Amino acid sequence: MAKFVLAGKIDCPHYAKAELLADALQRSLPNFRVYKISILPDEWKEWLDTTCKRNGWKHEKSPLVWRELVERGGKAMLLGGFSDFLEHCQDYYSTTLDMPTDIMLSVAVENLEAKMNHIVEEQHRVSLIKPLHIWISSALSPTSHFLIPNLLSAEVFPHISAISLHLLHLEGDKEELQGLKMEIKDLAHPLLHQVTIHTDQEEAFREADVILLLDEQWSENESEEEKRKKVKETSKHYGQLIDARANKEVKVIVSGDSFVNLRCSLLVESAPSIDWRQFVTIATQLENEARAIIAKKLKVRTSDITDVIVWGNISGSFYIDLQMAKVFNYDGAIKGPSFFSQSLLKIFHDRNWLKTDFQDLVCCQRAAVTSKTCRAAAMSATNGILTILKAWNGICNPHEVFSLGVLCPGYYSLPDGIVLSIPVTFAGGKWSALFDATVGDELKEKLQLSASELRQEKEHIRKWHNCQE
Repeated sequence: MAKFVLAGKIDCPHYAKAELLADALQRSLPNFRVYKISILPDEWKEWLDTTCKRNGWKHEKSPLVWRELVERGGKAMLLGGFSDFLEHCQDYYSTTLDMPTDIMLSVAVENLEAKMNHIVEEQHRVSLIKPLHIWISSALSPTSHFLIPNLLSAEVFPHISAISLHLLHLEGDKEELQGLKMEIKDLAHPLLHQVTIHTDQEEAFREADVILLLDEQWSENESEEEKRKKVKETSKHYGQLIDARANKEVKVIVSGDSFVNLRCSLLVESAPSIDWRQFVTIATQLENEARAIIAKKLKVRTSDITDVIVWGNISGSFYIDLQMAKVFNYDGAIKGPSFFSQSLLKIFHDRNWLKTDFQDLVCCQRAAVTSKTCRAAAMSATNGILTILKAWNGICNPHEVFSLGVLCPGYYSLPDGIVLSIPVTFAGGKWSALFDATVGDELKEKLQLSASELRQEKEHIRKWHNCQE
């Protein structure tokens, strides 16, 4: 089968003539196929230069004609311009085309009008689509690769008809981002409206409805001091960009293993026009790790343990609280149907283990996974993000308890301006602090320790900033 590609400037008379010749051959020859590429006049030179450079061709005028030889294992073969195409058709197909100059010009004008009308219609069609704009930072991270296919799901965004994904990776490999973009498009997901890639902050967070800030990418040689510096600079600037460019109802989720409470706190400070309740950091990954350890001890499934609470600094001093935790399907003295649950503390009596070994095991769980898999625990991080997104979008039981890092203005007698993990519930697309939890003297002491740790981190950054000035 003969496959030709005919590309030209849309208002070019020779392109119009070549089109008519190709159409005539396609009608009369069953194995002749032509693919047309019509380029606007002001875009023609750049397109031609790029195409020729990619294929190693030299060509200067419209049209450009080549033959596709992919089926034979070869690359495209340049024919040339209109005269070369006409000569090829005469030699191989004994076909020519006589067209007066005035008709050529008339067809060229009609082509341009048709192209412009098509552009206007397409712009109108696109304007009717109101996609949800999701921005993902550190888009080349393993977590992002797990996360993206799941975001394009009606389970996460049940009332959305289109999603635009915007992939941001500062100073990232543009070729790698381009490859990720191609792979996302290859998913052929009906909700996917568009994918854009960004390696700088020029367009970051524009029209954002959801922002997922994944873990910062550190180099092996970076010290703690350098990491804090990077956190301060990036978070402050991100907050300012979110304040200026994102939708005011934007949902911002901070995820990762490092400085998550601090990063969230700096974002809130730098985005004063956006409600602080729209910024959260997630402790769901810690919750699930704790549930897995308890489930193994009680010989039940991880999903049979619910309502575990994480208090404090998610990537620092935290405390796992089981006062509200429930156990389903436990094989003990009291049994019931699948919906029957029991208080975990009533059936688990080794309080000393819960206060010591258990807390240590949760701290080490993620490191244990990483050491065995030789990579970050990206799958569980993804699951944590999706769990909170679903809850925030109304897909959860209103009585279900989650742990969320949020600004605590007076909650549980904690100091203002500090982001700490506390128990919350979701209802109507909003989260609310859960005040049913008992905060005894021991827990208060642990929370004050977490708050002091976070205050010191912020103070450390301020001192460093003052020294720089």
